[in-house]
Amino acid sequence: MQGRLLPKFQGKYQAHPIGTWQNEFKLAAQLGLDCIEFILDFDEAKFNPLLTDFGRDEIKKVVADTGVRVLSVCADYFMTAPLHSNDAAIAENSLKVLNSLLVAGSDLGFTEIVLPCVDSSSIHQSEDQDRLVHVLHKVSESAAEFQINVALETDLGPKEFDQILSRLPYSVITVNYDMGNSASLGFNPRDEMNAYGHRISDVHIKDRVRGGKSVLLGTGDAKISTVLGLLSEIEFDGPLIMQAFRGEHGLPETEQQLRYVKHLMLSA
Repeated sequence: MQGRLLPKFQGKYQAHPIGTWQNEFKLAAQLGLDCIEFILDFDEAKFNPLLTDFGRDEIKKVVADTGVRVLSVCADYFMTAPLHSNDAAIAENSLKVLNSLLVAGSDLGFTEIVLPCVDSSSIHQSEDQDRLVHVLHKVSESAAEFQINVALETDLGPKEFDQILSRLPYSVITVNYDMGNSASLGFNPRDEMNAYGHRISDVHIKDRVRGGKSVLLGTGDAKISTVLGLLSEIEFDGPLIMQAFRGEHGLPETEQQLRYVKHLMLSA
């Protein structure tokens, strides 16, 4: 996940690091990472290179120089301005932003746009679910044309999430699976995989304590080894994104946790 190898940007736990984002690609290459999931924030979105021709050209150059690709975008923008907002003006503008991301994806070649529907943009209310389903019906045709998945990240239980997905029978409307968030909510990974494993296209590797915050991988309640085994069973082949715990500087914690994940994978 973008920014995890760099010092915090403006003191934020997770944000697009304006002015320094290029440096992270070199560090990622040195660690043997092959992709970075870009972030689109609401604040200062106009400065994000994803949304301009010049910026995308710069991304392409850094990718060519380092071999570290951009396969996915975490669109945190929509946590502040949800596509399913009951404010019509906000919803309309956010739809324009999503369409701009689809165009960016066709230019850069990324295949995943992660749409967070958690915390302030949660969809527990049926009215929010209806509005989101409505807008995704409209988006699905463009997403299919550009061959880009819109991967929903929610805090809904497996059955309720599956019910929403059943209303969106499009191959490009997929699931982002965040193992840490699921652990925090007390969900059973096998129940989740049984419900919608076949639609998972992007995975966030994270550990959290149940009902609590993010912690170093292996010290919380996420059954990381079990989840990796279940992903293998369903033959998941999308991006595995390290969205793990970070401290003030980022790089040391990420290096430590990357070694942990590699050990689990080699032991599987």
